[in-house]
Amino acid sequence: MVALGPPARTLRALLRELRYLSAATERPYRDTAAYRYLVEAFRAHRVTSEKLCRAQHELHFQAATYLCLLRSTRNHVALHQEFHGKGERSVQEAAGVVGLKLPQQPGGKGWES
Repeated sequence: MVALGPPARTLRALLRELRYLSAATERPYRDTAAYRYLVEAFRAHRVTSEKLCRAQHELHFQAATYLCLLRSTRNHVALHQEFHGKGERSVQEAAGVVGLKLPQQPGGKGWES
């Protein structure tokens, strides 16, 4: 099993991802139901000196899994926006992409009339 690190670090990372998501909606992340749920869940499952909470470990694993999903989704969207095709290109545009110049037809006209 992979070491998860401290639960506080996982919570902070989840809240950071919520801030990234809320930046797109221009709504404060602390007003979302996801924020309230995460904070309440982590508070309810914290370990005290009186007990060892098995549910905390389950919650921490689920939180780390959800964090991985949020990060991967954000990275996927960023890569998709950067490398998404812009539709059909003309021959000149495609040649310009790789830095080639098209030869001219005899008579000074290009390939397309």
